[in-house]
Amino acid sequence: MAEQKHIIDDKITLKELVERFQYWLMFFVGTWKVLLLSGIIGIGLGALVSILKKPVFQAETTFVLEENDMSGLSQMSGLASLVGVNLSSLGASSGLFQGDNIMELYRSDNMLGKTLLSPFDGSTLLIDRYIAFHKLEKKWKRKVDLSSMDFSIDREAFSVKQDSVVKEIAKLIREKHLSVTKPNRKLTIIQVNVSSKDEPFAKAFNETLVENVNTFYFETKTKKTAENVAILQSQADSVRAILDQSILAYASSSDRVPNPNPILQAATVEARKRQVDVQASTAVYSEIVKNLEIAKVNHRNNSPLIQIIDAPRLPLKRSEIRLLKGMVIGALILGVLTLIYLYIRQLYRLHVSRTEA
Repeated sequence: MAEQKHIIDDKITLKELVERFQYWLMFFVGTWKVLLLSGIIGIGLGALVSILKKPVFQAETTFVLEENDMSGLSQMSGLASLVGVNLSSLGASSGLFQGDNIMELYRSDNMLGKTLLSPFDGSTLLIDRYIAFHKLEKKWKRKVDLSSMDFSIDREAFSVKQDSVVKEIAKLIREKHLSVTKPNRKLTIIQVNVSSKDEPFAKAFNETLVENVNTFYFETKTKKTAENVAILQSQADSVRAILDQSILAYASSSDRVPNPNPILQAATVEARKRQVDVQASTAVYSEIVKNLEIAKVNHRNNSPLIQIIDAPRLPLKRSEIRLLKGMVIGALILGVLTLIYLYIRQLYRLHVSRTEA
């Protein structure tokens, strides 16, 4: 019974709740000068931040990626098999790049490094522009001497420190400046966003990165079928040259014996041999040309469609803290922090006074 009474005594009644609310309300009203001062300071700090903080520019490219499947070629394979052609041997779609893998290419060190080492203008590279704008020479002077590095030389001639600098800057861009997303997971539209306080760098880096990645993706996606087409084309050219030589040799043999004696067959042996060579070469050439044309169709079907929808154009979209917005946010943040401080301090005083009493 004593424990139950203790629980009842500890309960807060509505009257006590109202009294506590009135107490804290009067307390905060009594500290209006402190709150007003904190609000003014917050307004000043917010205005200062909005003035000093540089705007961030957004360079965005949106493109559609259509993966051409091999369904049409699969339907042709049944008909092609009737004439002895195996379409699967002419180069099937590679599984190396499918789905969202192109998005990972944008974040890779290889593509970011290649883009950084691309020209920015006639005399500098993108990496030089990034280093100069972000003043990395001063920030990293204890670790590396950037002023002595020449990034315009061949990548294979880079020193270990140069490679480390390229990888570190690529990491910074990947973590702080680059965003590759799909606005809708059901669609094949991809957005590549590069944010930077340097507007020319954001635009140039975005355009170069998109060009490098899409070119690499297209070439790799079609590499196998392109090699098959090249091999078949080379074989067709070689067989065609042999066929032309056989035709010429057959004609020369026939010219040497224009009116052969039907009784003497030995005089026509050479011409018949050349005729057999022509027929054999014709059959081989016909088969290779047939396979070559099917391989070209396969290559076209295997080529992905990459179509740019929106490209970055000056002036770029900018994100910044407006003066009025900065003042309001600064006042609210510092005001709330002051309220919390006053509340905790008053609770401490009440607790200490009760303990001492």
